[in-house]
Amino acid sequence: MTPIKAKNRVKIFSTKSGVNIIQSPIKAQILSLLKEGGMSGSQVVASTKRSKSTISAHLQDLEDAGIIDWVIDPEDRRKKIYYINSHFLGDVSPENEVEDDVDPALQKQILESDDPLKFFRFMFRAIRVSLMDEGINIDPILRNAGYKVGETFYEKLQTPDINNFIRNVAKFWEDNQLGRVVIKSTDPIIVQAYDCFECEDLPQIGRPACAFDSGVLEAFFSIYFQEQVEVEEVKCYAQGDDYCQFMVKTKN
Repeated sequence: MTPIKAKNRVKIFSTKSGVNIIQSPIKAQILSLLKEGGMSGSQVVASTKRSKSTISAHLQDLEDAGIIDWVIDPEDRRKKIYYINSHFLGDVSPENEVEDDVDPALQKQILESDDPLKFFRFMFRAIRVSLMDEGINIDPILRNAGYKVGETFYEKLQTPDINNFIRNVAKFWEDNQLGRVVIKSTDPIIVQAYDCFECEDLPQIGRPACAFDSGVLEAFFSIYFQEQVEVEEVKCYAQGDDYCQFMVKTKN
């Protein structure tokens, strides 16, 4: 049976009442705006260049679905400030589809190895590529999973000195065979990863693919700095680079 391919981008959100799917381009545009921070209805209207009645209807639909919520604007109690009240799980789109043929050398290496880690890496790759082949992007889920892993293992790495902490992060990476980490800079913090377990065996998809690793690093450094940091992957094996590189962005 031929797999069913998504014709349009579909966004998937987890709400308190369950999973909701958004197919409307206008709703997707609204959610992209709210992802950057809370906005009033008039701000959404101005940014989307849609009519007030159209935006009001879509905001109400999103609120009813449990995807967004609102609070009263403290500066103008006549206005509502809308914000996302759910978790973005991923999307389904033809843009996410990949053409994948397993490298015969990789296949041979897996078949001849008794190393459980190599089997795990191949299994992880197979699951992720199968989802990609159907146009399904689960990066947000992987990033969230990575963050939870980082929260769990942070206490094994904690130390007051930033240089020692970074060395502990690199050791954690290698001890758990996630790859080999090199710290290129401490201000800003730039982490390079070689032999990356998450993406080295993936096909070329033209974009960064290390969502799980990004989540782990985000948790480590958010807890260390006691503020939410952002980790951006700027280089990746999956987009043709020779290593993966992550930038840790703090507010200060």
